[in-house]
Amino acid sequence: MGDAVAVRLTPEEEKQTIREITTASEARTKAGDTFYLITLRWWQDWLKYVNQSRTSVMKNGSISEHHNSGSSAMMRPPSIENSDLIYETASEDSAKAIELQDALVEGTDYILLPEGVWNQLYSWYGGGPVLARKVIDSGLSQTELSIEVYPLRLQLHLMPKGDRSTIRISKKETIGGLHRKACEIFDLKPKQVYFWDYYGCQKYSLMNDMEKTLDGANIQMDQDQILVEVINGNSGHCVGSVQENGSADNGILVVAASQSSSLTAGGLYANRYLSRNGNLESLQNTNVEKAYGSSSVITRGSSCGLTGLLNLGNTCFMNCAIQCLVHTPEFARYFRDNYHQEINRQNPLGMVGELALAFGELLRKLWAPGRTPVVPRSFKAKLARFAPQFSGCSQHDSQELLAFLLDGLHEDLNRVKHKPYIKSRDADGRPDEEVADEYWANHIARNDSIIVDVCQGQYKSTLVCPVCNKVSVTFDPFMYLSLPLQSTITRSMTATVFTCDGSALPAACTVSVPKQGRCRDLIQALSNACSLQLNEKLLLAEIRGHLIYRFLEDPLILLSSIKDDDHLAAYKIPKDLRKTKFLQLIHRRGEQGAGNSQSNMGWTPYGTPLVSPISCDDTITRGDIQLMVNKMLSPMLRKNNAEYPGINCSYAPVATSNQSHVARSTEFCANSDGADARQSYGGSLKPVTFQRLPLQLVDENNACVDLTVGEDMVVKLSSSSMSILIFADWSQKLLGTYDTSHLETLPEVCKYGHVSKKARTEPLSLYTCLEAFLREEPLVPEDMWYCPECKERRQASKKLDLWRLPEVLVIHLKRFYYSRSIKHKLDTFVNFPIHDFDLTNYIANKNSPCQIYELYALTNHYGSMGSGHYTAHIKLLDENRWYNFDDNHISVINEEDVKSAAAYVLFYRRVYLDKSSVSNGAYYTVECQNSHN
Repeated sequence: MGDAVAVRLTPEEEKQTIREITTASEARTKAGDTFYLITLRWWQDWLKYVNQSRTSVMKNGSISEHHNSGSSAMMRPPSIENSDLIYETASEDSAKAIELQDALVEGTDYILLPEGVWNQLYSWYGGGPVLARKVIDSGLSQTELSIEVYPLRLQLHLMPKGDRSTIRISKKETIGGLHRKACEIFDLKPKQVYFWDYYGCQKYSLMNDMEKTLDGANIQMDQDQILVEVINGNSGHCVGSVQENGSADNGILVVAASQSSSLTAGGLYANRYLSRNGNLESLQNTNVEKAYGSSSVITRGSSCGLTGLLNLGNTCFMNCAIQCLVHTPEFARYFRDNYHQEINRQNPLGMVGELALAFGELLRKLWAPGRTPVVPRSFKAKLARFAPQFSGCSQHDSQELLAFLLDGLHEDLNRVKHKPYIKSRDADGRPDEEVADEYWANHIARNDSIIVDVCQGQYKSTLVCPVCNKVSVTFDPFMYLSLPLQSTITRSMTATVFTCDGSALPAACTVSVPKQGRCRDLIQALSNACSLQLNEKLLLAEIRGHLIYRFLEDPLILLSSIKDDDHLAAYKIPKDLRKTKFLQLIHRRGEQGAGNSQSNMGWTPYGTPLVSPISCDDTITRGDIQLMVNKMLSPMLRKNNAEYPGINCSYAPVATSNQSHVARSTEFCANSDGADARQSYGGSLKPVTFQRLPLQLVDENNACVDLTVGEDMVVKLSSSSMSILIFADWSQKLLGTYDTSHLETLPEVCKYGHVSKKARTEPLSLYTCLEAFLREEPLVPEDMWYCPECKERRQASKKLDLWRLPEVLVIHLKRFYYSRSIKHKLDTFVNFPIHDFDLTNYIANKNSPCQIYELYALTNHYGSMGSGHYTAHIKLLDENRWYNFDDNHISVINEEDVKSAAAYVLFYRRVYLDKSSVSNGAYYTVECQNSHN
């Protein structure tokens, strides 16, 4: 860690210096330059520091470190802290051990600084760790500049010794550079090794063009294997041999792109579609079976339906979705029949039938006899034409592609050539069955296709106005269900609850709240957990650096804006408050042995601020504030303390009155040696004794006022601020009087610790996910409902129910989670049924028959948010056997291997009860019947 230099510039001088360096850097950035990552939170704190007024102490109730009057220094950021951006390692001092966390987002988690800016900030503040990244050429023309935040991560394996080493290497590094690095790590001679593109554990192409970059060789993160063969220097033969199953022995070095633990299953890498000269067309003259290897599938009889799709470069997301649709029996029959007569070329919402024709042609090739992999180049071109977001060779979300395909195929095959205009009516008290049938008939009048026949169902949507209780019921179609996983539903949050009247010690409280909830959800949960009285409410605040960073008064603040490592305090205050300001008691601690001297001392904030309301209508004296602070600190008084023998923790009643803020208290801590302050209670005077505490008030001129003298002097409150700032300066002697340990440790919002045995052993059920999806919840403010009764937009509560289910039910597990500050993938294992998926009890239509489904296909996603690989598990119903479709590689799998934490999109097919064999409980699958008939 570096140390900041002793000489400090003013905030304005720092800002001007950085501005000049930035301007100079922008004009000459080129490939090879170095940029540095810095955490966004630190950067924002620095911007606030250099942009704020020198005399500003507080803004919106949030304060900076305030020194005694006469000091013009504002709160200066601490040393640079980048540890949030990296994984914790055992050897933090080693530069090689620094590994950037996956899926960080620029502008949300970090920003990139030019080298000159970083060097200047580092010289001022020190800190670290230093995270340097290079500027590289990018784009098709190689003339665009980009910063390679995530270089390729390659894991080197030396077989059979088992030695391993993980390296980071730029994608602009040459193959020769990779040769040299591997040889240096394992002490090999460059002339003794051959490098092969080793996709699927088979030699694909020899990597002997030493000047070619890894990017040019199409080496990608988490998607490639490279075989390094160690050869005998005399004979030129390999020291070891590669066995048929892909394993290596006798000194063969395998270099594989690093993967997460979920990528240990076989066949998880994308195909290479480029030849040595980068020409895709050369594949036309190549024996694809030999080039890519046999699928190793042995079936009885015909091998129809066991044809793979070549990966065109990150197109595994497309291949797995296509295979699941192609192996849906209803679609397989439809597109192998004469479907051309249903193509709607007039639909302005369609693609003139071209998407349907391309899909139909591809389906027929995949169901043709033989196992030669199909190159989906023509279909990919059509897809990119109508959906440019899927063009190129970038990785995409398979579910998003699936949604586009289903919608696009429906519009291309819509049997309705001219859609009538139909105005939907509200339920208005009519029976649900009548309204649902009316909505479905209206939908079919405009949308009638094989996709609707097979995949579309119907929701019942109920909205309730929170003001007038107006109930609106509609019935809407759906194509698939997107179910949240449990870890995206709820979140454990901890806050420490403080009282303002000294009635109890602070207490940490942990509650479970909706992950996508708002502050009102957290406040409600805390209120229930801490047994809040009817006349009380909670004031929530975020604490940073022992100061109140902000009050979370807006009930609609998203909980996602509160990070797990933040610190929250919840203050109990009276519910009915009018014209109220809040006293903030900020604790400061002096140097060891400083005694009670308040002059020329460097006081450092510590502990957690305390808060108490003060009525703006009352006249406040210095003695009033002393009494309030005594009362707030009274639970922390030590018993039988030797420093102040006259202080005890006995409480005397004080008369109550509505005319004084102090009179709301019913008890105080007496001190025989304390001050005698006379307070007014209902027109009479009552002497009250209390201990004089070393308190200082920050007045409206930002000067500190000593509150230990002049108890009867009136305090002038600032009219521009809602907070009254009081510093309590704790000397070592005073710390012997009070036990302030209750203020010193404020727990984090969420501290991940030991996972309970129950949480480890009980997997999340698909039924639980469905129940969470159907749970009633309020609409987000951005999507408020216009109430026809109130004539205004209202944040209504919304409840979804399943009313009509399709023949093929597609269920999307929402593994990818996005928010303002978080972007990651959930690897939660979901226990989904393969047989007898019973949804009967989840149907709101009680006249509906039994709803039993059986799984026949699913897509899987392996890897992280930023990179990974898609495959599909599909059951051939004719064979009653499961297969793994990994691009062009197809293999038999056992049914018990179908379930995994990688499951992403599930395809279920309705199963009908055989009335002739009800007593035997027999089920069988029947032909698709149009659900709207």
